[in-house]
Amino acid sequence: MTDSHQDADRETTGEGVDSTPSPEGVEQDSPVADRSAELETLVAERTADLQRLQAEYVNYKKRVDRDRDLSRQAGIEHVLTDFMPVLDAITLAKQHDDIDGGFKMVADELDKVTNKHGLVAFGAVGDAFDPVKHEALMAIPLDHPVDVTTVSQVMQQGYELKGRVIRPARVAVANP
Repeated sequence: MTDSHQDADRETTGEGVDSTPSPEGVEQDSPVADRSAELETLVAERTADLQRLQAEYVNYKKRVDRDRDLSRQAGIEHVLTDFMPVLDAITLAKQHDDIDGGFKMVADELDKVTNKHGLVAFGAVGDAFDPVKHEALMAIPLDHPVDVTTVSQVMQQGYELKGRVIRPARVAVANP
């Protein structure tokens, strides 16, 4: 008989076939376990990558939102700064009781808009002098003695926008 016929006979009769597991069978289980561990490591790496990317995206979105708010605020500040001479003229007209009719309505609407955006005027006679908020142009004494440097006259109102001084008030001061 030829070798191929003998091999076929052994397979059909069960001769020459080892019933104990061969080392090859154990090696077949080991690659599966290795592959499983490799896949778990890969999943953990991908999960960490996704978490890192998500955190980067959240930080990016916060940064873009913050930058957008800062740009918006800078635009508002720029427009309100351009309106300050108009606001000064309205303030002078109010001091001289020179506002009436349609002009009064326009002035009132302008005040509403500036207040809506957080613009606050400051600088009044009798306020304590604050070098951050006031620019002292001269010294003019008050009728009564003062304990601290005090605003005695306001030449030009100051403005602050959401707590930040946009323009200091130009004032005369009375020294103690």
